[in-house]
Amino acid sequence: MMGSHGLRRATEVAVLNANYMRKRLENHYKVLYLGAQGFVAHEFILDMRVFKKSTGIEAMDVAKRLQDYGFHAPTVSFPVSGCLMVEPTESEDKQELDRFCDALILIREEIQAIEDGEMDTRMNPLKMAPHPQKVVVSSKWDRPYTREEAAFPASFVTPENKMWPCVGRIDDIYGDTHLLCSCPPMETYEALKA
Repeated sequence: MMGSHGLRRATEVAVLNANYMRKRLENHYKVLYLGAQGFVAHEFILDMRVFKKSTGIEAMDVAKRLQDYGFHAPTVSFPVSGCLMVEPTESEDKQELDRFCDALILIREEIQAIEDGEMDTRMNPLKMAPHPQKVVVSSKWDRPYTREEAAFPASFVTPENKMWPCVGRIDDIYGDTHLLCSCPPMETYEALKA
């Protein structure tokens, strides 16, 4: 176990990681709830609401696009609706923190391209994300951006290390409000007791 000294060190590193990432991202995204000295605790909130007004891009679009960069999405719309909560842990090394920040900076450039009219507001890599392998290798590609832009959006995303999402865009709200239990029937559990 870590003990009190290890726990304190883990907490210090988590706070340091969050503030490092906040600093790298502050010129690209609005960061909410800074302390009096301009720092955050072990997590920070990126405000995506301004992009909905300028481009129609929402926090969920950014979260889905992060999958194309090889990252699981951060917390979406909690505790602030329309925002992302980034909570790096003490176990992530600087290279991983930088890759995540680089992905968010590149996504911000994609949003800027939409704002500048260089990309369509509906048919763009963010609104169509994530891009599963089945879609990328299909003989039918009707999107105004390349397959490479879809599946390999950064130099650190290569065929050798690509983590493919298994499905494309789903209706998250419907899924969150219509849960289906995939458990065996109760008789199965009762038989195990016997």
